[in-house]
Amino acid sequence: MEFEKVKIDAHGKLSVPHQVVIPFIIGDGIGPDIWKASVRVFDAAIAKTYQGNRQINWLEVLAGEKAYNETGEWLPTKTLEVFKEYLVGIKGPLTTPIGGGIRSLNVALRKELDLYVCQRPTKWYEGVPSPVKHPERVDMVVFRENTEDIYSGIEFAAGTSEAKQLQDFLKNTLEVQYNFNNSTGLGLKLVSEEGTKRLVRSSIDFALAERRKSVTIVHKGNIMKFTEGAFKNWAYQVAEQEYGDQVYTWNQWEQTKAKAGVEVANAEQSKALADGKLLIKDIIADNFLQQILLAPQEFDVIATLNLNGDYISDALAAMVGGIGIAPGANINYKTGHAIFEATHGTAPRFADTDSMNPSSVILSGVMMLDYLGWNEAADAIVNAVAATIKQKTVTVDFYNLMTDASLLKTSEFADKIIEKL
Repeated sequence: MEFEKVKIDAHGKLSVPHQVVIPFIIGDGIGPDIWKASVRVFDAAIAKTYQGNRQINWLEVLAGEKAYNETGEWLPTKTLEVFKEYLVGIKGPLTTPIGGGIRSLNVALRKELDLYVCQRPTKWYEGVPSPVKHPERVDMVVFRENTEDIYSGIEFAAGTSEAKQLQDFLKNTLEVQYNFNNSTGLGLKLVSEEGTKRLVRSSIDFALAERRKSVTIVHKGNIMKFTEGAFKNWAYQVAEQEYGDQVYTWNQWEQTKAKAGVEVANAEQSKALADGKLLIKDIIADNFLQQILLAPQEFDVIATLNLNGDYISDALAAMVGGIGIAPGANINYKTGHAIFEATHGTAPRFADTDSMNPSSVILSGVMMLDYLGWNEAADAIVNAVAATIKQKTVTVDFYNLMTDASLLKTSEFADKIIEKL
């Protein structure tokens, strides 16, 4: 049996062989425990679903503490080369090196492969403890811009010569009105038309393909008019100029309202939505964080900048059980490169205890299988995870929040999922 790589065909679509090589990073801290459990679930689901006609050959590559201990490098060049060559991979949580060098291994991987979409789906599984009354109303997919905004990493520490030079330029050349001094640190926020439009384009394509009802542009454009405000404006441009009759935007509603009044605008929007058009709307970020608690059913696909997306993703995860069950992906839809990952940290205190919840990696693997087009195996895992949690056979994080639950180890939780495939 010969295993092959995922490729991009002449039409820019993924070409996935039935016997495929997928590189993985096992992760630090609890990474080995949750990976060992998760990979058994993936293999069992694929074997049961496709009866041996499809299979993954898992190729380990090094990053993090294991890489440093074996090679002296936190992120070896070979690892980057493998991810570039094989297009699609998956990883566990990685530690952030202390001191100089790479600020974040995750950021380095995203930058090197230009993974401009951070995709974070959020939905509730029956039985999962939640701090909100109606977690079943939460079903959103966040598209967080992954290369600009604060992820550009342009910062200057207070008291440095670089900070002083930038302060002098801002004050003396641009005449910025601020009382700069040696205790002032500086950071630059970068938002480009190109970066915005490719992110928003990906979110709209996803929403249309998945038959979602809306894309909401989340921004702070009322204050940061030329970055966050520009993000909103460019997002509407993409929708209106590139998607035509497939979408209806709040810009169109405003234009109709100005010409013909509110009633006509409301009627136009109602007809557009009844005809199956995708609604493109926007909301200020702080109001959005309030509304996801009050009316989460009003939101579907979310397109936002990096910092907003960081807050939003974790807030949504908290509503449906916490970051321990939150999956994630970093994707470049143009080149096909994608790395699926656990969204939580390494929790080194619990390394080698076989006690932590592997659901973040398992559900990230579900996202990967969907991305590969192996939707049947992905659905089988989702159903098995849901059934396992519903029966209250869970790991310690959920066990401590449930009544009459059965406490399982990481490996035992995987066993229960496999039984239900």
